[in-house]
Parts: sequence; structure tokens; C-alpha cells
Amino acid sequence: MTRSALIVSCSVALLITVPLSGCGKSKTPNAAAAASGEARSVRVTKVEMKSLSGGIAASGLLVSREEAAAGSELVGYRVAKVLVEEGAMVKQGQPLVQLDDTLLRAQIDQQKALLQQQTLAAQLAQDEARRVAGLEGRGVLSDEQIQQRRFQAETAKAALAAQTAQLKEFLTRQDRMMVRAPVAGRVLERTVRPGDVSGGGTYFKIARGGLVELDAEVPELDLARLDLGDKADVTLPSGRVLEGRIRLISPKIDVQSRLGRVRIQLPLDPELRPGGYAKAVFMGSAKPVRVVPEAAVRFDADGASVMTVDAKGKAKQVPIKTGQRSGGYVEIVQGPGAGDTVVLGAASFVINGDTIRPYQAAPVKSAN
Repeated sequence: MTRSALIVSCSVALLITVPLSGCGKSKTPNAAAAASGEARSVRVTKVEMKSLSGGIAASGLLVSREEAAAGSELVGYRVAKVLVEEGAMVKQGQPLVQLDDTLLRAQIDQQKALLQQQTLAAQLAQDEARRVAGLEGRGVLSDEQIQQRRFQAETAKAALAAQTAQLKEFLTRQDRMMVRAPVAGRVLERTVRPGDVSGGGTYFKIARGGLVELDAEVPELDLARLDLGDKADVTLPSGRVLEGRIRLISPKIDVQSRLGRVRIQLPLDPELRPGGYAKAVFMGSAKPVRVVPEAAVRFDADGASVMTVDAKGKAKQVPIKTGQRSGGYVEIVQGPGAGDTVVLGAASFVINGDTIRPYQAAPVKSAN
């Protein structure tokens, strides 16, 4: 065979071989199903009700559960003694500050003398009024003189009442020369010094009962899952962990941060200082919520979504709002209901409107 004939023969053989090899190429089952118009087999799972472990984490400042102010409403008296310091634990009614009552005691002595004098004057006027009783029209005294004596008796009586009231005021002031603790608790702040002149201000701030709480900030979505009395593990800056309980959940959300406030009641502990920082994990928040495996959630420019499957095998993309994640699951805050079927595998080649042949996937194994 000549060289030219050999080249032509090889070319023909090559042209015949290429289509034959293309026709013999193998196909995957789903590709074959797609080519033939049959529904593809796709793994699916159900939206479940499940308690996610780990709880909700939050942080905030330690604050006094309730603060009481101690001071004096008296004005113009010098502070003689300050009897307690910041940090001290005080009892209700315990003396805190002694004001100088030297001038007041002199005023009380003077007022007692005036009261005694007025008592005698009132008694004399009353006796004079009794002597003229029943003498009207007899000519012994004029009616005008009789009325005048009666008026003097009433005036002396009113003056006696005024002097008595003045003495009570001085005695009340004397009782308040000692400033006492309005509640039992820990002294948080002291602003008074010996020698200061009283002006009706606040001398001390006291944490009622010495109780300190954590004022934690919680995201709006998590706030709905908390209840009064739920337990919380609170970690202090030192690393110590105290167990607390939710005492108060704020009825409003901050419009800027979308955070709500939760007050966590803590046990009495000297390490708790208002103004300090602490973290909390709410352990009692593990209530059943709607969840799907993480692999079922898709993310694109429009946000998170899942692909649901109806009874006829039709796929539909549904946008969702997600919550906490734990153990391979994602909480669905807004989206399909419990028991709905969703495609498992965010990267599955399933688009909106596809008809598929679903088969149930094995349960997700928790990472915890």
C-alpha cells in the first residue's frame, strides 16, 4: 500500500471510531433520568421539632436590684460624724450620719419655756371666761366686756396649740439629726464628709439587701424563647460561674440595636460589684423549636431558603429566617411548618418547579 493510501485509510477509520465511542459513553442514573424525562431521585428530610443544646448566650453589666438613697432633708446643720464607709453592710435603721444638734437643743429649751408660759396664760384666760359665764344682761359687766374675755380665752388656747406644734417640729428635727439606713444592704456610694453643712441632698446609695443582678442584652429573636424563672449560668470576669434565674424580661426592644433586656437574679456574693461585666448562658431555653439539618439551608443574594417538596414531588423554594444552630441543625424562626418535606443538600441541582422522586435521608448525627 502506498503512503497516500495509508493516510486516507487511517482518516476514515478515525472518523468512524469517534462517533462510535461517543455513543458508548456511560451516564449517571440521574442524568439518564433527566434525559428520558423521568423524575430524579433526591434525598429529603422533614422539618422537626427539636430542643437545641447550648442555650442562648448574652452579656451585660452587673447592677443593683434596687438602690435606696439615704440623706437628710434638714438644711443648715453641720455634719458631726460619718459612721459607715463604702462597701459596709448595714441594717435597716442603722445610724449612718450624726448631725450637730447643739443649736437645735438650745431652740428646744427655749420653746419649752415659751410653751410653759403660754400654758399659764391660756389657763388664766380660761378662768376669766368662766367667771363671766351667765352674767349677760345682769348689769355686772357689759356684754362687750364678757365677749372680750371669751375671745381672749380662745386666743390664748390657739396660741398654746401653736407653741405646742412648734415644739413638736423641733423634737422631730432632733430625731432626724441622726440619718439612718432606710433599708438593709450594702453601701455602694458615700458623698458626705464630717464638717459638711446639710442641704437636703443624698449622702449614701445602698443596694437593697445587697442583691446584685446581671442586666443582660438578648437579641430579639432569642428573647421570645425565654421565660421567667429560666436558669442561667453567669460567668464573672474571674472565671467563676454562678447560677441565676431570670427575674424580669423587658417588655420592649431597642429600636436601634434590636436587643431586649433580661434581669438575672444572682445569689449574694462579695465578688458581685455593680458596674462589673459578666456573661450568661440561658440553660432553661432549650424548648422544642422547628429545625432542619444545616445541609438543607441554601444561601443566595436574597438570603436563606429551603427547597420544599409537596405530595406530587414538586419542588418549591421557600425563604426562611434562621435562629440558633447546634449539633448540625438550624432553627427555623420563619418558614415551613413541622412535618414539611425539604430537600437535603444545599448544593443539590434542584430548581424551583422541578419534579423529583424523594427518598428519606438518614437522621443527622449530633456533633455534641
